[in-house]
Amino acid sequence: MSTTATTGVAGRYASALFELADNAKALDSVAQDLDTFRKLLSESTDLSRLIASPVISRELQGKALLAVLDAAGIKGLTRSFIGTVAANGRARELPAMAIGFLAELARRRGETTATVTSAVALNPAQLQQLTDTLRSVLGGTKVSVDAHVEPDILGGLVVKVGSRLFDSSIRSKLQRLQLAMKGVA
Repeated sequence: MSTTATTGVAGRYASALFELADNAKALDSVAQDLDTFRKLLSESTDLSRLIASPVISRELQGKALLAVLDAAGIKGLTRSFIGTVAANGRARELPAMAIGFLAELARRRGETTATVTSAVALNPAQLQQLTDTLRSVLGGTKVSVDAHVEPDILGGLVVKVGSRLFDSSIRSKLQRLQLAMKGVA
């Protein structure tokens, strides 16, 4: 795995899951399950609180997580992995582990992942146009888009590819205008 993905506990767990999934020929199903789990986390503040809470016991956290996974249809290796992580008291690291796994999978497939933040959800045509534009800017490599909605940016897009950040959000433009106005006064 790359050095950025292997730093810390989350990286080590992500590496272990990647090896297990690779040996079991289950990379795609684990990646799909982790995507589903990340969506569940982003949609449910209660689930996010559950995995982050130091007050809830490991046993209760594990049982609750396994019930959520069963309801979401996540089974097999991914379910076992998340159960083990919760039993080891590392549930709060699950989002970082999922990101590390998915980043390594994309790297091995020669893909570049772009994190895109918009004020409203992008429709499929807009996502395709954005993907095509990013592919041409990045030199024709495969690009997968990880889209997020954040109404606080007011409009426009914030695109992060690796260490590069393209910020065309209205919020940033207003902040720059405000700084420029302070310089005039």
